[in-house]
Amino acid sequence: MARRSAAAALALVAGMAGSLIAVPGPAQAAPPGTKDVTAVLFEWDFDSIARECTGRLGPAGYGFVQVSPPQEHIQGGQWWTSYQPVSYKIAGRLGNRSQFQNMVNTCHSAGVKVVVDTVINHMSAGSGTGTGGSSYTKYDYPGIYSGADMDDCRSTIGNYQDRYNVQNCELVGLADLDTGEPYVRSRIAAYMNDLLSLGVDGFRIDAAKHMPAGDLAAIKSQLNNPNVYWKQEAIYGAGEAVSPTEYLDNGDVQEFRYARDLKRVFGNEKLAYLKNYGEGWGYMSSGKSGVFVDNHDTERGGDTMNYKYGSAYTLANVFMLAWPYGAPDVHSGYEWSNYDAGPPNGGRVNACWQDGWKCQHAWREISSMVAFRNETRGQAVVNWWDNGNDAIAFGRGNKGYVAINHETYPISRTFQTSLPGGTYCDLQNGGRVTVNSSGQFTATLNPGTAIALRGGSRC
Repeated sequence: MARRSAAAALALVAGMAGSLIAVPGPAQAAPPGTKDVTAVLFEWDFDSIARECTGRLGPAGYGFVQVSPPQEHIQGGQWWTSYQPVSYKIAGRLGNRSQFQNMVNTCHSAGVKVVVDTVINHMSAGSGTGTGGSSYTKYDYPGIYSGADMDDCRSTIGNYQDRYNVQNCELVGLADLDTGEPYVRSRIAAYMNDLLSLGVDGFRIDAAKHMPAGDLAAIKSQLNNPNVYWKQEAIYGAGEAVSPTEYLDNGDVQEFRYARDLKRVFGNEKLAYLKNYGEGWGYMSSGKSGVFVDNHDTERGGDTMNYKYGSAYTLANVFMLAWPYGAPDVHSGYEWSNYDAGPPNGGRVNACWQDGWKCQHAWREISSMVAFRNETRGQAVVNWWDNGNDAIAFGRGNKGYVAINHETYPISRTFQTSLPGGTYCDLQNGGRVTVNSSGQFTATLNPGTAIALRGGSRC
């Protein structure tokens, strides 16, 4: 959940010369051989996710699927209602407990692990009856929490230079849980342990910056598996009182600067600048960073690209999956014309590319790069080339090679790789590329396109 204007914030609640040289790659995000790409199926219901794990995610090599918050929440069609919980029952618009369990089991059978977007900083901003039939008011959730379990500050966060204000007051008017209290910690841990009992493999901690890192560590210590995968939303803000690095001891932290800078580079700078992208730009350690081109907040807020950016958006995802920094999230959502728009069909996906579902995770240019990433894990960046502007190319050891043309004109040249000689399938375009015994191939890249070759994809 990102910081926005008041109305939007409520929604949150919720040339072609160049030397061919070897460039030291950034630190790796995880041990070689693991699958670290997550498909974020935003607001997909559980039955649809189960089918997608079997039909596309598993075969493509995705390691994880991230599901939207499953707990009971306030009623309403807007997407952000999922981020206003009223109980910890699995009874939201996306499905019930049985459907959730079936989804986890089905995804596991397809080789895909399940990460849950977990809302534990706050409850709702009003009163009513939840999606599972529970009655509630802003500070009273019968059988779960009362006003005594909320932080004493009952005003909206307004000063991000003040730690107390950020971590004890109310994010866009939501009832803020006092995560310093033993009971609150134990109740949150009980919810997360329930999810673990259903086979969940990890958690994305929503609004982590609004809870002290020590409180989250105390909650995590009470989990039945305290070593479970843990990814925290702690948004970087220059000069702010709370830094994302405070949360690194708990687990991975999402590196928001990565996505923001990709938008700037693809929008009005040069792809040539990406030569040392990652830690070389002052970002957090690669092995503890979650990265993305966009997410459900940023695609709407405008601080990153989104599907409306055309080829620039696609190429940014290709770059992210080819470049060895962080653990990538591929956001997959739906068309929207206003900030609040909720999921088509209440989250039911009858088919990709119908009813407004964008299915970015299944676009060939993006999906094919998941296998590329899996095969090139642990391989250094080699044979970097750029034209000094918006065309780049690089290899990943002798396992893969990618060239990206973000210019407005075609690029024709001979590329130097470290691949063994042979004929390779171009993962981006479906054609064949012949690499000679010296590791070279000649090709023309049209504007807004890429070429990607991986060692395991010989034609």
